[in-house]
Amino acid sequence: MPRKTKIHTNLIVAAFLVMTSLPIHAGKNHPSAPTISVPDISGHQLDLSTYRGKVVVLNFWVTWCEPCRTEIPELVELQKRYLDRGLAVIGIAVEDDLPSVQATYKQLNINYPVALGDKKLGAVFGGFGFPTTFLIGRDGRIYSKHVGATNLRVLEDEAEQLLATGEAAELANFRPAGKSEPVELPTSEELNSEVPGVDISQLNPTQLEDFKIVLEKEQCDCGCRRALLQCLKEDSACDHARKLGREELEQFLKTDTLRSQNQIH
Repeated sequence: MPRKTKIHTNLIVAAFLVMTSLPIHAGKNHPSAPTISVPDISGHQLDLSTYRGKVVVLNFWVTWCEPCRTEIPELVELQKRYLDRGLAVIGIAVEDDLPSVQATYKQLNINYPVALGDKKLGAVFGGFGFPTTFLIGRDGRIYSKHVGATNLRVLEDEAEQLLATGEAAELANFRPAGKSEPVELPTSEELNSEVPGVDISQLNPTQLEDFKIVLEKEQCDCGCRRALLQCLKEDSACDHARKLGREELEQFLKTDTLRSQNQIH
C-alpha cells in the first residue's frame, strides 16, 4: 500500500467560523447539507452548492477499504440509470493519496466526480466510518445516512422518492430504505471545540482541565487503541469517539453537580 500523504483540502465551510450563515436545521429531521468546496482528482474545485436542484448521492470512501471498493460498482450503475433524471453521484476519498485514488478511479471505471477530503470534512458531516453515503435532495437537505456498503436497490428506492420532488420542497414523508442512521450535524460549539466534537461551552477552565483528564484515562472504542482525548484530536471524523465524548461530558456534568451539592450541604 503506498504511503498516505496528508491532503490539504480547500474547505469552504461556513460552519467552521460562522455557523449562523448555514441553515443547518432547516428541517426537523432533514438538516441542510454543509457548503463545501474540495479539489477533485483533476485539480478542479468541486463545489457542492452548484448541485442544488439535483439529487446528490455523496459517498465518502478510501482506497484501502474493501467494502468501499465493493460498493463503487453499485454507484457507477446508479449514475448510469439516473443521470438523465437529475441525479449526481459524488465520491470523496478521505485522507488518501492522489495516485492511489486516480488508479482506483480508472480500475473501477468510475463515471462520476471524485474529490479529495480530509478528516475535518468528516467532522463537518457529523463523523462517520467508511464507506458512508448521504442522500441529498433537490432542496439541499440531507435525507439519509448509510454507514457501510449500501446496495443498489436501497439507493434506487431513496433516489426515486427524492427525484419526484421540486427543488424548494422538503419531502416530509420521505421513507429511508435499508438501514439509515440519524443525520446529526455538529453545532458551531462542537466544531470549534478544544475537545473536537464535544460542546464544552458549559465548562469553566477548571472543569475543562478535569474533563480532559477523564478523557485521557478513557480509551476510545473505535479500535484505534488510543486515549479518547487523543482520538478526538487526531481523528475528528471518528463517530465512535464523538459519541463517547458526549456521553462522558454528560456523566461528568452530573458527577460535578452532585459534588457541588454535597459541598454546599
